[in-house]
This record gives sequence, structure tokens and C-alpha cells, in this order.
Amino acid sequence: MRVSRVEEMRAMDATAIERYGILDQLLMENAGHASYEVIRRKIGLHPHKFLIISGSGNNGGDGLVVARKLYSNGASVQILLAGNPEKFKGSALMNYEIAKKIDIPMETVTSAEQAAPFIEQSDVIIDAIFGTGLDREVGGKYRGIIELINQSGKKVISIDIPSGINGNTGQVMGIAVRSGHTITFGLPKLGNLLYPGFEYNGHLHVTHISFPPAIYENDQVKVAINTLPPLPERPGDTHKGSAGKVLFVAGAANYLGAPYFSAEAFLKAGGGLSYLATPQSVAPFIANKGSEIVLQPMQATEAGTLSLENSDRILELAEEMRLVVLGPGVSLQEESQELIRRLAKELEKPILIDGDGLTAVSEDLTVIQFRNQPTILTPHPGEMARLTGKSIREIESNRVPILQETCKKLNAIIVLKGAHSLIGLPDGHVFINLSGNAGMATAGSGDVLTGTIAAMFALFKDAALATRMGVFLHGLAGDLAAGEIGQDGLVAGDILQHLPKAIRTYRQNYRELNETFYGKVSIV
Repeated sequence: MRVSRVEEMRAMDATAIERYGILDQLLMENAGHASYEVIRRKIGLHPHKFLIISGSGNNGGDGLVVARKLYSNGASVQILLAGNPEKFKGSALMNYEIAKKIDIPMETVTSAEQAAPFIEQSDVIIDAIFGTGLDREVGGKYRGIIELINQSGKKVISIDIPSGINGNTGQVMGIAVRSGHTITFGLPKLGNLLYPGFEYNGHLHVTHISFPPAIYENDQVKVAINTLPPLPERPGDTHKGSAGKVLFVAGAANYLGAPYFSAEAFLKAGGGLSYLATPQSVAPFIANKGSEIVLQPMQATEAGTLSLENSDRILELAEEMRLVVLGPGVSLQEESQELIRRLAKELEKPILIDGDGLTAVSEDLTVIQFRNQPTILTPHPGEMARLTGKSIREIESNRVPILQETCKKLNAIIVLKGAHSLIGLPDGHVFINLSGNAGMATAGSGDVLTGTIAAMFALFKDAALATRMGVFLHGLAGDLAAGEIGQDGLVAGDILQHLPKAIRTYRQNYRELNETFYGKVSIV
């Protein structure tokens, strides 16, 4: 399913009206009816007392349609106008006039104090205060009303997006409504799916409000939920060579976990042969833990890191590999950093760069910008800041546009890690991943991701698809681990050990996982 910016959704509305003759009034009616249906199915109508809190824009107009639908079906309804009713226009004005004519109880409030008794006496609150176009901090009476909603303990349903969430970034504009259900129209907005906005939705319901498929399947909309095809079956005559060879250039004297987790995850996710080029002093420790890994002990610097003199040997080893992984735990020692830059520039193989390798190439982006083979980068926000020269705050507030810009500039596939990790492609497409949980914010988790993506590349031989599948399976493994032991205390080893189960689970349930959007989004 595609995910739109606010501006893209406005253009879709205009197309529906101007090209297809679907009147604005009909779109608002369909939005209100779909919202009513979710309320009827998920909460029921009786004996609840419904409070619809409407602003003075189109979002408020949608709320008025919901109020009318509830009222006409015998529910107890009270409308609270938080905005100035004189500002209603078009379809919203029409529905305001209808609500008055059919005598739905309606009050205009000018302060949070006036709203308080209505909120206290209600059972279910319908939030129709702001729509997706909010671009300023919430203050004044609106802030007070939202505070009362959140403190009320009542069931809350938001129309289109929880009021206070920025529709393009998911950022909280000072304060936002926390909902149990959100019904959004046309397509999900970025703010519905990006954190922190996503956790304010409750369960997200999407209705196309009678848009023809040509509108909501528009190829100009570049962002989508990360849904995926089935995994290919392993042929009966598969051998370790045909299951893929990957070389990991990783590790240093004080960094033993990163090389192990990345190289072992490749095997746990179905890879055939995992080669690890690591300093001589590190190799015995890795051998004790991961005896399946093919170790390639390398010359070390005095600091116990990979020496630049290993360059030719690594390039020779890489000739037989499908992919080379650069960077996990190689340290920030300057000679090792220079080795990574030289390899990134000279390797004529697909490469994946992670961890300290990202710091290395951020010093000279030209080593990856002009490569002819696929380049995959897996930064967290801090590493993305080094790659872009932007602050972490800028990145967190504008994840999608900055990711699109950077993928194009670096000619790379980039995984911007975090809650609902984003996978960006050089052509501008971005995929929002829905698997994973907060317990995965732990040391070594990113190294397991690196190995998982490498294994998927060995399987698919398609860098973009492999990256998307690797991110999803890594999250699924984390969710399976959390389901057994909880999120608190989850460590990278738990994710690693659940990779085979994650792959089996995906093989058995891939259709359901994709059609239900991992159980996080429903189609009305």
C-alpha cells in the first residue's frame, strides 16, 4: 500500500473531483460513513454517549458526518465545536447546516474549561479537531482540550490523523491526541506511519472513500509500506556454495561482537559460506563462538585493528564472493578507516557498509558515489548525520525527504534504522517497515541486520529486494524473540537465534503478513 504526503493527498482529492466528477460532498460523506462503520464494528452504538469534538476545517466536517450517522442510527450524540463555526466552508458548512436542522445537540466552546464537563460525561470521544495539514504548535484552548481528552480515560477515535500530529513527519506539534483507533482516508499519510505519530493512532484503518484505483495506485507516490513476495524455496540439490558466499571485513581488538553477529547472522538467515576477514588477534575468539564461520586472519595495526596492507588480499578474496560487507566493529583507527575507503572504491562487487565503515566513507563520499555495483548502507540517525552533514534532529524531523535526497546523491540503497525503519532507493522510492519492536534497540542488533540482508542478497541476487526482505525478517525475528521472553532484556543474540524461526514463519504466513500489513493496518 502506498503512503502519501499531505500535498499528494490534496492532489488526489482534486483529481477525484475534477477528472472523475466525484463531488467533494460525496468524498466527505464517504469518509464519515467509513468512520461510522469502524465505530459501529469496533465499539458499537449503545449504550455509549458519543462526543464529537470538531474543528472548523474539513476534518471538523468529517466529524459532523460521523455525528449525523451515529445520531440517525439512534446513538446518543453531542457535538462540541472547538473551532469557530463561522469558518466552515463548502462541504463542511453544508454538514454543519444539516446537523443544526436535524437538531443534533451542539455547543460551541471557547475554552478547555467549557469543554471539561462534556468530556467527563461522555463514553466515546471522536477527535475531529485538526486534519493532516497541521503545521504549527498546538496551543491555547486546543492544547487544553487535547490534554483533557488524553486524561479522560475514555475511548478515543481520531478522524484521518490524531489531532496534533504533523501529517508529513509524524512529529507531535506540542501535544497530540492518543487514540484507540484512527480512520484515515484515501491512503495512509506519512504521519500515520512514522514515529512518534504511529503510536498515537491506536489501530489504523484506511478507506479509499470511492477513489478509483488509478488514483491511489499512482506511481508518482514514491512511499509505500514494505510488503514483500514469498521466499524462493531451497532446491533439493542446494549446497553451501550455491547458497551464497559473502565476505565480512570486520572486527578489531576491542570489538568482538560486531564481526561475530554479522557473519553468524548470514548463516542463521540461510547463507551458505560466511568468510570473515578480521585481525589475527580477534580470530581465535570468534572461532570459539562461531565455528561455522570461515576465518581469514589478517595483519593488524599496533592498536589491534585491520591494517591497510591487507587491501590486496581482501580484494583477491572478494573475487569469489557475491557480496562484501565492510565495517562492523573495524574501529575508528585511521589506518583501518583508510582501508575501508580504499576497499569501497576498488571493489567491483556489491557491497554493504555498516557501523564504523559508514564513518569511514562519510569522510570521502566519492568512494561510493560513482560505483557501478550496488551499494547498501545501513546507518542509524547518528551515522546518517555524518553521511549528510545534517543534525540528528533534522533527520528525525524529515526522515523521508532527507533519505530520498541522500539515496540519489550517493547512488545507494539506504536503510535508515529506527522504529519503523525506512528503506530508500536511488530512484526515490521509500519503503516503511512495520516489523520490529523497541526491545531491539540494543547493542549488536544492527550487526544481525547486516548479516540478514547479506543472506537475502545471496538468495535473491537483487540488492533492493534483499535489503527490504532482510529488514523485515530481522524485525520479525525480534518480534518472535520478544513474544517469548519480552522486550526488556532482549539482546542481539536472541534476535540471531530467532532468525531461522522468522524465515519459517514468513514462508508459512507470508500472504497473511503482507495482506494485513503485519496486523497494523486495516482496509475499510
